[in-house]
Amino acid sequence: MKNIVIGIEGLVGAGKTSICRQLIKEIPNTVLLNGGNLYRAIVYMMMKNGTDIETLKNSTTNLDIKNMMDILKIKIQIEDNETQIYVDDKKISEQDLQSKESSMAVSIVGGNANNKELFRFAKDLIDDLKQTYNVVISGRSIIQIYPDIDYNFFMTADIEERIKRKSIQYNNEIDIEELRIDIIKRDELHEKAGFYKIYDNTIIVDVTQCKSVRESTDKIMNYIVTKKIVHK
Repeated sequence: MKNIVIGIEGLVGAGKTSICRQLIKEIPNTVLLNGGNLYRAIVYMMMKNGTDIETLKNSTTNLDIKNMMDILKIKIQIEDNETQIYVDDKKISEQDLQSKESSMAVSIVGGNANNKELFRFAKDLIDDLKQTYNVVISGRSIIQIYPDIDYNFFMTADIEERIKRKSIQYNNEIDIEELRIDIIKRDELHEKAGFYKIYDNTIIVDVTQCKSVRESTDKIMNYIVTKKIVHK
């Protein structure tokens, strides 16, 4: 049976990363390629090297993001069945990559930068991983990166549920109204950049009523099992 590629996209705060991590437990011989974290690492290191958000807004048009990845010496490794990001052999923590500041900066840069070579790099990486593993991809513009994908899911949830989930992610340390404004702004940026585009082969999954990551993941697994590509 051939290995498959599954894309997980969706609205800010819909729980994409948690669902992906559950999927690699559910589907045998599967790795997670967290494209969002790779992009976050590039932008995070740009900011760490002194580029502020206002500069990102005004100076990233046509920036070759793959070239910036190489300049910053950012590398990907697979550890415990998912990608980890290194800079000069030092791992970048999930906390730094998922910070509120990094998240907003990524939303700004993603819609402005030239992603062509990064997408080409990602496609080659997926093809390489697929030779050995099933591949789950978390990120944006997945259909553009990998048109021959087996499944592309778009996760949705209502705004109140997404605020609640993001608040938990930030250990309830961010003001709820501030978080609401942040999510709405990021939604607007993603919509404008085309990251929320729904394709003919996109499967929309609403997880608003799901009480756990397992429930959300089961909604996806139902589609995959129905097609008899993997079996529980």
